[in-house]
Amino acid sequence: MKPYQHTVQYYETDRMGITHHSNYIRWMEEARVDFLAQLGWNLERLEAMGAVSPVTALDVKYRHDTKFPEVISIQVSLTKFTGIRLRLHYVMRNPAGVVVFEGNSEHCFLDQEGHILRLPKAFPAFAQALSQMVEA
Repeated sequence: MKPYQHTVQYYETDRMGITHHSNYIRWMEEARVDFLAQLGWNLERLEAMGAVSPVTALDVKYRHDTKFPEVISIQVSLTKFTGIRLRLHYVMRNPAGVVVFEGNSEHCFLDQEGHILRLPKAFPAFAQALSQMVEA
């Protein structure tokens, strides 16, 4: 998968000119949406099929600051998929290749009524695509 590229926007920085920490969570979301699209299962497709994917947990580590207008490369990898939940790992690097952020997000999939979906049964092709992407 190709890394997602995000250009730090001026409005994302604080008074010191450093990216506010809350923005990294937004970038994780942008990168996750891009990851699913690259996999061939964009969110529009999943929602049209009746599935939503809420975040159930986050774990993040801020390693180095970023500033406007740096381009941050975000590599996403799928580290766990149980058929019900998935865990994504994010590594963000600045233009010099320095790791500025690492994090994980966990997600489940729900139907329109809010019931947990067992993807192998509900959407077997999607479950198979995710299973093939799991990295050790």
